[in-house]
Amino acid sequence: MQKVRKAPFKIAFLNRQRQVSLAEKINVLRASVMGANDGILSIAGIVIGVAGATSNSYAIFLAGIAGMLAGTVSMAMGEYVSVNAQRDTERRAVQAETQRLATDYDAEVAHIAQQYVQTGIKPELAQKAAQEMMTKDALSTGVRERYGFDAKDHTNPISAALASMVAFPLGSILPLVAITLFPGNIRLLATVAAVIIALAFTGYAAAALGKANRFKAVLRNVISGSLTMLMTYLIGSLFAR
Repeated sequence: MQKVRKAPFKIAFLNRQRQVSLAEKINVLRASVMGANDGILSIAGIVIGVAGATSNSYAIFLAGIAGMLAGTVSMAMGEYVSVNAQRDTERRAVQAETQRLATDYDAEVAHIAQQYVQTGIKPELAQKAAQEMMTKDALSTGVRERYGFDAKDHTNPISAALASMVAFPLGSILPLVAITLFPGNIRLLATVAAVIIALAFTGYAAAALGKANRFKAVLRNVISGSLTMLMTYLIGSLFAR
């Protein structure tokens, strides 16, 4: 039976959909991991700080809940504003490159060729490569070489905001539950231990997403979290009754 061949434009469309889907998934995962990490660390700092000032479980729980609600809204709005600001900057760069291509296309080809030369490619080969790349997709090539991002990648600020809004309270639950449910004589140590384990996990996940060094990311996350909890506890202890 003869195979049905997909039209070139259909293949290009499907590839484009996969690229957008991957970029969006990474965007949502990043917002989720960072939201959970901030939820763990922020609420741990709050409840441990309050625990340093008072042993009243209700006061500790109330402070944690208030911090969780405030942090959830703050993180969601922060993600929304941040991603929108990034998109605005990228949009202006694309507009500038579009104008540059319209007014002086040859100069832009020469600029791209020079960029390739600086990477060690011979001038003749660099010129040929620049011409070929610009012929295929001048705008994407120009934006990538001048500004360092892919003009076809788009991130959704609403998706990032929703992911962060869900992840922050989920991360907050761990220190809040630990400080509330464990017996008074061990609740501080139990909360610190639970938070350190959780921070190690989110640090590893963030490094895996960014393709960074896992060990350094975990160590950095755990140390910064431990210092945060220590400082908030000491500050709370200053107001202990």
